[in-house]
Amino acid sequence: MIVGIPGVGKSTVITNVFNLLSQEGIDTKIAEFGKIMFQQAKLLSINNRDQLRKLSIEQQRSLQEMAANYINSLGNDVVIVDTHLFIRTEDGYYPGMPSKLLNIINPSHLIMITAKSEEIHRRRANDNSRQRDLISIDRISQDLRLSESMISSSSIISGCPFYIIQNNTDEIEKAGDNICKVILGK
Repeated sequence: MIVGIPGVGKSTVITNVFNLLSQEGIDTKIAEFGKIMFQQAKLLSINNRDQLRKLSIEQQRSLQEMAANYINSLGNDVVIVDTHLFIRTEDGYYPGMPSKLLNIINPSHLIMITAKSEEIHRRRANDNSRQRDLISIDRISQDLRLSESMISSSSIISGCPFYIIQNNTDEIEKAGDNICKVILGK
């Protein structure tokens, strides 16, 4: 599982990791948790992926479980689960990886991608591809601290190791290489 708050560059790094593993001949699949949930949410008349976090907790829970079961059924050598540690909802923070999902997916590694708060703020402000909530640099710093707490908790629950990988500006290849080393045990 590879996680990170919005704007950390997670999707870009994951694409890099996918390409590196594929070049090595490793059968790799990217399972975008939000995308899988969105496919099912369309049946609930949700027409924008960013609306998922506005659903009720019960609706989100149901969609999460469906996505986890789908991911668990994949038979690739490496399945990279692209997800978030938490979702900010109207009811408070909701875990992106509650214990039930961790038990279903049974990850071998938990990898959190991080960056400096100022870099994340700048990336979010310049991202026109999504309807991102723009928040302050202080709030981003708080979300990063919360992420560290949640990934360590997820490691305790799942019994698998966790890693924190830095994704600094113009260092996507370095972050990708570091993640590949984790996945391949090098």
